[in-house]
Amino acid sequence: MDFGQKKKINLRLGLATFLIIAVMVIVLDQATKIIVVGNFNLGDSVPLIPGIFHLTYVRNPGAAFGILAERTTFFIVITVIMIVLIMYGRSLFSTRHVFIHLALALQLGGAMGNFIDRIRFGYVIDFIDFQIWPVFNIADIAIVAGMIFLLISLFKNTAFIQERKG
Repeated sequence: MDFGQKKKINLRLGLATFLIIAVMVIVLDQATKIIVVGNFNLGDSVPLIPGIFHLTYVRNPGAAFGILAERTTFFIVITVIMIVLIMYGRSLFSTRHVFIHLALALQLGGAMGNFIDRIRFGYVIDFIDFQIWPVFNIADIAIVAGMIFLLISLFKNTAFIQERKG
């Protein structure tokens, strides 16, 4: 074995793996929301690290930070459009662009997690509370992580952009 050479790993993220990641996000998001709703009354807050990290059950009828509250139909339509765009975006990149596919799978799972809440309840269930930031949930974490991964991919690796042009 030559220790002087880096071994190239050939990773690919196919459709099945992409969907498994998205479904895992949905299941984790929905399971945690079921636990919160089953064990908390609306507005209850349990400090895990007092003054820093609490579990707080809130209902968000809007988007991030509660903006556009009570516009459920609007958010349902936007989410359907985003799901279509995520799936289309996935098809634009080779399966060897693992980081991009991972980013899109996280975004899809997160969008679907909150979409399920909006369809079922007309609002999104939030419970992760760092006291200095609005309360959020697992789906929100997946969406933000997916956006960060996508931005890193765009700034660190422009090869996929050049590949698509050629």
